Amino acid sequence: MRHYEIILIIHPDKSEEITSIVQNYKKIIKDNNGILHRLEDWGRRQLSYTINKLHKAHYILMNLEIDLNTIKKLEDNFRFNKYIIRNLIIKVKKAYAETSPIAKLKDDNFDKKDTIQNKSFVNL
Repeated sequence: MRHYEIILIIHPDKSEEITSIVQNYKKIIKDNNGILHRLEDWGRRQLSYTINKLHKAHYILMNLEIDLNTIKKLEDNFRFNKYIIRNLIIKVKKAYAETSPIAKLKDDNFDKKDTIQNKSFVNL
């Protein structure tokens, strides 16, 4: 079994269906004896360049341990899924289970906004 990191860029109009899309891929991984080490929903983010006239998209990160045949199944599924705009599959040397820097940054920004709002109420 090999370790992989997968990033999915999903059409922004399908943000409500993210859970069903992710559950589908989790089921494929589990049915093929794979291990999902990390799953992060980065939310809607600005694209670096427009893709199919879209400026934003929904990002999902997965780190998993799975065999080569299953990764090929997933790759084919990504290719033919009309909601997935782009995908990136990278082979990595070890399993990553800790929070990614982007998710940490997202959490830090949320905490800063929360403290700023609380301070503004205190000063009133």
